[in-house]
Amino acid sequence: MMKYTNVTNIKDFIINGFPGLPPKYYGIVSVVLLLVFLAIVFGNTFILAVIIFERTLHKPTYLIFFHLAMTDIFFGMVTLPKIIARYWWNDMMTSFGACFAQMYFVHSLGAIHSLILLMMALDRFIAIWTPLQYTILFTNRTATIACSLCWVFTLIRLMGIVLHALTLPYCDLNVILHCYCDHISITKLACSDKVAFVKRVAVANAMVTLMVPLTLIIFSYFSIIIAVLKMSHIERRYKVLSTCAPQIFITCLYYVPRCFVYLTDHLGFKYSLDARIIITMMYSLIPAAVNPVIYCFQTMDIKKALIQRYKNRKISTEIKK
Repeated sequence: MMKYTNVTNIKDFIINGFPGLPPKYYGIVSVVLLLVFLAIVFGNTFILAVIIFERTLHKPTYLIFFHLAMTDIFFGMVTLPKIIARYWWNDMMTSFGACFAQMYFVHSLGAIHSLILLMMALDRFIAIWTPLQYTILFTNRTATIACSLCWVFTLIRLMGIVLHALTLPYCDLNVILHCYCDHISITKLACSDKVAFVKRVAVANAMVTLMVPLTLIIFSYFSIIIAVLKMSHIERRYKVLSTCAPQIFITCLYYVPRCFVYLTDHLGFKYSLDARIIITMMYSLIPAAVNPVIYCFQTMDIKKALIQRYKNRKISTEIKK
């Protein structure tokens, strides 16, 4: 029988990263992760700047994009510097408190991102089903308050999950078999018979965090598709679909890989540990890196704003000559 203790005696965790990666690839991996980090930070900062300084984009839809870009930036800043340092100069150690702080922000930002995607879907649902009341129901003030509440309530709620994990004692094992500290990686190192209960609470919370918004998002976009099919004018259909397409694509990038992983787990498919970590990193970071490209090239208002800025600068340069 395993003997448990109620005393935590470890002070640091070791971030192992990709367990099966040969040392000769460390440099390549660190460069790739650095490029992803720069793409996330600079790409999403560019979107924030465009929305802030372009007055034509001061609308509820783009205020929601603003909050989505912020979650992407913060997620990249929370997760990537440490794993880059691990492969760049072999800095694997992270303090006990820092690991739990990273876990808190990783899960909080994921939950906030999910709710912001729901806000995006509701914005389009209201705009298409009640267009005459849209400007009354969904103002800049309403969108700002709603998005702010997503941040505040999620940060408060996820604090409970982290504090629950902190009630467990951590004895001898301290190697995190992942690229960052998350709930599963940390709690599996605990030495207590309460681990199973803590994990069940966390899984239930994760299901609510992901599935409730996803259900409402699917309902919203399904309703939008029905509304589009009822439209008689082809141009009107095209305009509505072109407006919703970027949001639907962004939502799919976030949810489809996660649902695939959860579904395959439920059906009993097994992956190697490295494959699981790679999949997790891809669905966590790739959307954050490519979202700015989607905003710029698939969102008509942002595209027009950028083109107009470019033309104005070109004209200004020619006048100065």
